[in-house]
Amino acid sequence: MTIIQDFLPDTLFAGKTVFVTGGGSGINLGVARNFAALGANVAICGRTQEKLDAAAGELRELNAHVAGSRVLPVAADVRDYAAMESALARTRDEVGAVDVMVAGAAGNFLCPAEQLSSNGFRTVVEIDLLGAFHASRVAFEQLKSTRGVLIYITAPQSFVPQAFQVHVGAAKAGIDMLMKNLALEWGPHGIRANGISPGPIAGTEGMKRLSNEQADQQAKAAIPLRGYGSVNDIGQAAVFLASPLATYITGTVLSVDGGLSLIGSALWNEQVRQMAGKPRG
Repeated sequence: MTIIQDFLPDTLFAGKTVFVTGGGSGINLGVARNFAALGANVAICGRTQEKLDAAAGELRELNAHVAGSRVLPVAADVRDYAAMESALARTRDEVGAVDVMVAGAAGNFLCPAEQLSSNGFRTVVEIDLLGAFHASRVAFEQLKSTRGVLIYITAPQSFVPQAFQVHVGAAKAGIDMLMKNLALEWGPHGIRANGISPGPIAGTEGMKRLSNEQADQQAKAAIPLRGYGSVNDIGQAAVFLASPLATYITGTVLSVDGGLSLIGSALWNEQVRQMAGKPRG
């Protein structure tokens, strides 16, 4: 976590509160790390308190350079509106009103559409889209008071159709339009809303589920920047969108994917079909 501090003051977000859903691991923890390294108070939300507690210890080390900085690990399922109300109330009372809401909680798995159950489709839509709405709606009054920022972790599937990802594509496309609608409606309250669309991010649970060694080699060779990103790439993009450098940016999706979305989904489609043992159809 020295890279971002080389470019931005390590107290840039001192006194600010950042709430991250799905913040116990992966991309979302990487986002939380970057804000903590710049002095923010951080609340992380997820379903497993033990995982959150472990992540919170790391975050406390990162923001310890700011006197009085705080980290709150609060377990809540984003699909449960009442649980999110409780989590945001605790955050306000124990850490401070939310300045930045990062809606990152997500679910994913590979499944051909003809084999996808109603429950499987619903589960992803509820975690991703309904969870993003809950986080936004519950945080509204706090964000209004702080003239804060909404950041959504979306995905290329929202605008590039990909095989075995009908559930994810539908959920992420919904998130993109949710973001744009809120940017329009809540802009007069001083609230900005933007999305980040990550490409393949090394070392994440998502990449373990959605790829293998052979597919990784092929994908890295095809990506215009010739490699996978890191969780810090996404965290740094989030910091930018929440910072004074982006005060006139709202309603946009920032692709952080090494140019992968420029080449379409043909490579992905062939790879996942091979992984699943499916012939071209």
